[in-house]
Amino acid sequence: MSEEIVDRALRIPIRIHFGDTDPYGVVYFASYFKYCHHGIEAFLRHYGLPPHQYFRNPERGFGLPVVEATCQFLKPVRYGDELWLDVKVKDVKSKSITFEFSFYERENLQLVARGYVVIVAIDRSWKACELPQELRKIVEDMTP
Repeated sequence: MSEEIVDRALRIPIRIHFGDTDPYGVVYFASYFKYCHHGIEAFLRHYGLPPHQYFRNPERGFGLPVVEATCQFLKPVRYGDELWLDVKVKDVKSKSITFEFSFYERENLQLVARGYVVIVAIDRSWKACELPQELRKIVEDMTP
């Protein structure tokens, strides 16, 4: 199964691996943030923006660190489960993007977790700066 656009979101298949679970066999909370970051990378690639040129770009003198992240866990997910991850642009400001994430059971589309991540553009001195124009144009077109 591959990525697709569904209701303004990039839908990505996720398979839960053993290393993503805690001693109880449930997805460890930090694994959801790894999936979210994977979702942002897939989102950038889908729109023709190589992630390695945006998360940290010494030549252009900017980066895109995560400055805020949250996730609400609604149902336990276990090793071997298959999910859909929907990645959507929730908000765009001159220096930041908020991505919204929804995790669904692949079989029945039941929502199992949701959250968001805020990334901020920074310059060489680690001060907030304007988003790169090409990135801003793409994400502004997707803002509700």
